Amino acid sequence: MERPDFFKLKNGKKSKLPFSEKEYQKRLTKIREVMSDKNIDMIILTSMHNIAYYTGFIYCSFGRPYGCIITENKISTISANIDASQPWRRSHCDNVIYTDWKKDNFLKAIVSIIGRNDPPKNIGIENDHITLDMREKIGSIFTFSFFSDISKELMKLRMIKSHEEIEIIRNGARIADIGGYEIIKNIKEGATEIEIAITGRDKMEIEIAKTYPDAEYMDTWVWFQSGINTDGAHNPKTNRRLIKGDILSLNTFPMISGYYTALERTLFLDSVDDASLKAWEANVKVHKRGLELIKPGVKCSDVCNELNELFAELGYLQYRTFGYGHSFGVLSHFYGRESGLELREDNNTILKENMVVSMEPMILIPEGKSGSGGYREHDILVISKNGAENITKFPFGPDHNII
Repeated sequence: MERPDFFKLKNGKKSKLPFSEKEYQKRLTKIREVMSDKNIDMIILTSMHNIAYYTGFIYCSFGRPYGCIITENKISTISANIDASQPWRRSHCDNVIYTDWKKDNFLKAIVSIIGRNDPPKNIGIENDHITLDMREKIGSIFTFSFFSDISKELMKLRMIKSHEEIEIIRNGARIADIGGYEIIKNIKEGATEIEIAITGRDKMEIEIAKTYPDAEYMDTWVWFQSGINTDGAHNPKTNRRLIKGDILSLNTFPMISGYYTALERTLFLDSVDDASLKAWEANVKVHKRGLELIKPGVKCSDVCNELNELFAELGYLQYRTFGYGHSFGVLSHFYGRESGLELREDNNTILKENMVVSMEPMILIPEGKSGSGGYREHDILVISKNGAENITKFPFGPDHNII
């Protein structure tokens, strides 16, 4: 029996995707304008976030390559046979499946989409994602092509959100708040971080399913940290039991079709000592000022520099740990990043209408010092024509979050 290297399978019907066909076509039009300007004949996407952005399909790699080919008149995902027809159902475009029977059938699938008669002269790839091994293999089948990095152009296009994207982000912020309130209900002395985190995650997933009944559900999570575990913003939850006087960090992350949102809050269990209260109030003061600074026409680095000055005046700048905020969209803790829209000293991007950014100052006071722990607040803002709207509604600060 001769088994194919690649094939197509349309099993079932196309699923309802997170965005309209019109939305996906607008995205394609914009990237094809970039291709025309840069004289690029074909783009080979390999990252989860860009494939999801242009097709609606979020792949599960497990060590296998996945891709998306975009030309002037074609777009197709390339997926592994283990996923059968799900990638076709979950994308607005065509799909080619490659098999495992021979090495590098993924490459043969690429050729099948564009044909052999007119190989592309200029190919755009994601230098910030593609592996050295895959770059070498693709180069071996397009020996006369010139390769250029398209990742920064892709990022710039993703940084400006459409109305449909903003709607998903709004719902994400709302659902993050719901998860936060559920966590508050379950905080008590003796409970473990993981027990409390589970309650928030489950509540959010139920609400996501209610709001988006036709979606797939994956990747929603909670980091609930206590005591010394609050020192890192991305520290995983543990089995540590809460004790009175603990500093707590509540972090909810609902994921809707690859779109990330977040709620992050500092809390204390039962009571807060004077040194901790002083540090917490300093971070809250910086957070409030940061919310005021977010508006169109403002440079990311200028926001950062002003907040640095305020932290210095308050005596806590030496405890600051990372940037003051970042973009939102197709990203997660294991894929995607829009570094061009981060509130850092080295970033001169100017905020524009329909960008979405967080304000999230954090300070860490090491163990052994008064007020030790990690303090962080996090709100999401949608930039409008004349200002910014804070779509995070969960309260912050000592007046609300001593549990």
